Amino acid sequence: MRPRLRMVGVRKSFGATHALKNVSFEVGPGEVHALIGENGAGKSTLMKVLSGAYQADTGQIELDGERFVPKDPLHARRSGIAMIYQELSLAPHLSVEENVLLGEEPHRFGWLNRPRRRTVAREALAELHHENISLDAPVSRLTIAEQQIVEIARALIGSPKVLIMDEPTSSLTQVDAENLFTVIDRLRQRDVSIVYISHFLEECQRVAARYTVLRDGESVGAGGMASARLNDIIRLMVGREIQDIYPRTSHALGKPVLELQALRGVAKPRSANLILHEGEILGIAGLIGTGRTETLRACFGLDRIKSGSVWVGSRESTHSSPTRRLAEGIGLLSENRKEEGLLLNRTLADNLTLTRYGPVSKLGLVNRHRQRQCAQDWLARLEVRAQSPEQAVSELSGGNQQKIAVGRLLHHNARIFLLDEPTRGIDVGSKVQIYKLLDELAAQGKAVVFVSSYLPELLGVCDTIGVMCRGVLSAVRPAREWNEHTLMAAAIGQWQAATS
Repeated sequence: MRPRLRMVGVRKSFGATHALKNVSFEVGPGEVHALIGENGAGKSTLMKVLSGAYQADTGQIELDGERFVPKDPLHARRSGIAMIYQELSLAPHLSVEENVLLGEEPHRFGWLNRPRRRTVAREALAELHHENISLDAPVSRLTIAEQQIVEIARALIGSPKVLIMDEPTSSLTQVDAENLFTVIDRLRQRDVSIVYISHFLEECQRVAARYTVLRDGESVGAGGMASARLNDIIRLMVGREIQDIYPRTSHALGKPVLELQALRGVAKPRSANLILHEGEILGIAGLIGTGRTETLRACFGLDRIKSGSVWVGSRESTHSSPTRRLAEGIGLLSENRKEEGLLLNRTLADNLTLTRYGPVSKLGLVNRHRQRQCAQDWLARLEVRAQSPEQAVSELSGGNQQKIAVGRLLHHNARIFLLDEPTRGIDVGSKVQIYKLLDELAAQGKAVVFVSSYLPELLGVCDTIGVMCRGVLSAVRPAREWNEHTLMAAAIGQWQAATS
């Protein structure tokens, strides 16, 4: 059978950085092909070449047996190449309806067919079981998870020949991921070719027939997914053996350092109760839109608290500001790293040190040499793939950007960490680094609140886990008393099943 898509010897450089050195792979009609690799391996760059966002330096692309040279994303889209980007590419000031049909607006005689546009947008969201998202809502008002649903819905418009999914479930809960897998199966039956990029290797096993592994901009392995061993794929990805994905040491829980009592926000949460101790990693599970992010934001002083109380140590500190929270030793890692977690136009050194200039300043002035050296130390410790501390953070891959955001909290020397999806978009090797860091922090007596939609990591990393359901956080229990089934049952409100 002739491949639907073939890429041969693709190379792409950015100055002295060789992002793609010699990449080749192919995808058949109706095939789901997993593209796997560490952050910075070249996966997203390769797909941006295919989708017309970048032009390859050398190499050849064939689409349905004919040479294909995408001029720009619009040309690629009209040729049948659709892409769901890892970094969301929505227009925040436009409505959900306008974003879903952007570039594909139904029209007649030069006039928009607005009723048809509304119908198509509603059908695309319904296919993902998210009819509840308002078509008229500005995208900027949606949560990151809801924005990802909109991004996926947009890619389903126009019957693409090849659909590229770059980390499509990174912001989704397990329920929404299952809905997406059902959609993928329907697309495969329609002969749509899918390139599936994910750091969740068990997802790749579930949806893909074959895989290709990239490392340092080169194809280093390929094969059938059914016969593949995850350890072999990981070894190809990282070039080394990873023995323990969830490294753990025993944590001695100390005195309470943070307590939420019936915390209520303007819209969410409705009621959040938890007690966080020294040396504890407390996980929060739940579905999209249940109030997990809003709980952390209210606790950090970003969102207004309507009622309830926040206690830091033995002192009530309910109505506070982010500046005061930082002074209290509390750090927040936002789920929205592009808009809230990083200054994309500033250097790595600036991003790493901006909340704590003391170690890199003298007489009130930043010592650039000290700042660069400090940043270099963090880059080495976190194994960030970057040219230098003076590089703009916007030039890094998504996973390496996330490491910089985590590194800033470590540099700030926070004692309480509020982490909202800290491993989103990070490869398995980097995840293990983050898990090890969290374990070390807890062993040092630091306290961590860990929000995640990926249940295995909550069970593998946390000491205790609570579940948020319909804006209410309660039932915080030791992690050993939970499993994936009971966590999901609690998340959808089936408490009887969760406790059985």
